[in-house]
Amino acid sequence: MCAWVYNPQVGGKKVPPVVRLRTEQRIRTYADAHYGGKFSQLDIRFRGALCYIDAHLDPTPTGPLHLCRLRYFGNEEAWSMAFYTYSHERYEPSIFPNGTFYGTPEEAFEMAAVYL
Repeated sequence: MCAWVYNPQVGGKKVPPVVRLRTEQRIRTYADAHYGGKFSQLDIRFRGALCYIDAHLDPTPTGPLHLCRLRYFGNEEAWSMAFYTYSHERYEPSIFPNGTFYGTPEEAFEMAAVYL
């Protein structure tokens, strides 16, 4: 018999359009205020329960830098995050500085901005 284990990197809820707009605005506002000039453009896209954040640096012939992926569970203040690792070329689960698997989009961007 297999025991059930909670995994904050699986599942989630589809991000509603109004939450998409607010989340994208929050991320852009934070990024511009704290990291303006370190990137030329941010790509923020949503697919189902996920929000992907990429940054473009000028000039980079290899394309955008993948920063992180957020997962929505119905609370705009508590997303899980997966940090993009270039050593493995995939998203890896991450814990926020508050010691939990959940944080705000701004906190996730701050952690992923190490690549900027």
